[in-house]
Amino acid sequence: MRTSLEGLADIAGHEGIVTSRYRDCVGVWTIGIGHTAAAGPPDPEHLSAPVPLDDLVALFHRDIARYEAEVTAALKRRVSQTQFDALVSFHFNTGAIARAGLTHAINKGQFERAAALFLAWRRPPAILPRRRLEKRLFAQGIYGHGGSARVYTANAAGAVDWGRGRLCDLRPILARIGH
Repeated sequence: MRTSLEGLADIAGHEGIVTSRYRDCVGVWTIGIGHTAAAGPPDPEHLSAPVPLDDLVALFHRDIARYEAEVTAALKRRVSQTQFDALVSFHFNTGAIARAGLTHAINKGQFERAAALFLAWRRPPAILPRRRLEKRLFAQGIYGHGGSARVYTANAAGAVDWGRGRLCDLRPILARIGH
């Protein structure tokens, strides 16, 4: 199964898009939609100029494939498209799909319990709004960001002014780049 275009836009809505390299909350050089050197080239630390939005979305497409495969491998039951999208979002953020209680609940056919268990992943506390939206997507099929994400830049030291960013409808870009 693949993440839908709306699901990809939703993940980007959670993450935000930064067109120049920045240091994430633990100091790792990052660019675009959560891309780090651990995901493969390019290494954000060595990027000095801003990267065009289309290139960042293409990089995100490449990065997300790993998470889709890992979610698929962890599931023993069929899920709907919106449930899959919520699980990929969760895994993209936590890297924990294989060990998460919500995955075990799905595999036992306990979908209501699985939805509730999204909220067990609540650290740091600032992540709770994202978990609530992922839970809603999983349980009710309602996307949280309307296909849009905020686009930011970072300064030379890698600091992002998260209070400033322009809202961008990603659906046309995602459709153009393909998945």
